[in-house]
Amino acid sequence: MVSPPITELTTRARDIFRLVVEGYLESGQPVGSKALAGSGAIDLSPASIRSVLSDLEQLGLLAAPHTSAGRLPTEQGLRLFVDGIMQMAEPSPEERAVIEQQMREPGPIEQALEATSALLSNLSGAAGMVMVPQRESRIAQISLVPLDERRALVVLVGTDGHVENRVLELPQGVSTGDLQQATNYVTARLAGRTLAEASRDMRAEIASGRSALDEAGQRLVEAGLAVWSEDAAARPVLIVRGQAKLLDESALTDIERVRSLIDDLENKQQVAQLLDSAREAESARIFIGAENRLFSLSGSSVIAAPYRNSEGKVVGVLGVIGPTRLNYARVVPMVDFTARSLGRRLG
Repeated sequence: MVSPPITELTTRARDIFRLVVEGYLESGQPVGSKALAGSGAIDLSPASIRSVLSDLEQLGLLAAPHTSAGRLPTEQGLRLFVDGIMQMAEPSPEERAVIEQQMREPGPIEQALEATSALLSNLSGAAGMVMVPQRESRIAQISLVPLDERRALVVLVGTDGHVENRVLELPQGVSTGDLQQATNYVTARLAGRTLAEASRDMRAEIASGRSALDEAGQRLVEAGLAVWSEDAAARPVLIVRGQAKLLDESALTDIERVRSLIDDLENKQQVAQLLDSAREAESARIFIGAENRLFSLSGSSVIAAPYRNSEGKVVGVLGVIGPTRLNYARVVPMVDFTARSLGRRLG
């Protein structure tokens, strides 16, 4: 059933619909006509309110979990509320301060991404998610520094100033001179290339017989580049924190839904694909329940926003996932603000 435009609802129906949705999002419980009449927010008798609730149910905007209960919004109703009625609440000064303080913490970018995911979870009461940027550094220098007879430290310096290092197991019979020769070769011949480009060009040189490296040097350079290529491929595409927050009191009455959601979160590749669909958005996107196939069984909502580097290029997406009764008015602006803050942290 396609829900009607919000403009087709009467003022009375719109007001009652808003109160039901807001009450449900706050409590997680169905909202009844007596509660609405007793709140003083609307000047109608319970009987008149029940009539309007019935009309809204016929339109597919509300549902009654059982005969004696009040109403709660359907996924169609939530979408109508989010798109046509909801008033955004900007992050409080305290929330902004917490987010900005976290982004000022020193340390590697991977640590900042982990902290951002945990921060989103803590502020939203849901699970926080951050897609790891697909960084493909260009080589400024790769140095091979001997540690002992069988190991060397491979230090990669990117043209962007990023420095990382890994330990490399050395082939038998490699000398300090071989390590220096390999270091000089990479700096002179492969600087400015990505790891993929460097590996391709080096193999082409070796295959054509044009390489100035001896056999030991060739094996060292191949091994050094392989360490970095394998490491990049093995890095997680998604960081998820705060799954335990999905197990709140309301989850105990719907444990199968929560179990389904947690199982879905284990499939990080598919979750990352869902988040990736928000890359082109100017601000946060909201996926409610069955609007995304991955979380249709668990009936969950995802709020996701892209984050950009200093050049304005989208490098990743972050967001939260939780039950459909998320506080959208509060969480959506918070996700947007966190995405902008993380972008500034990346520089």
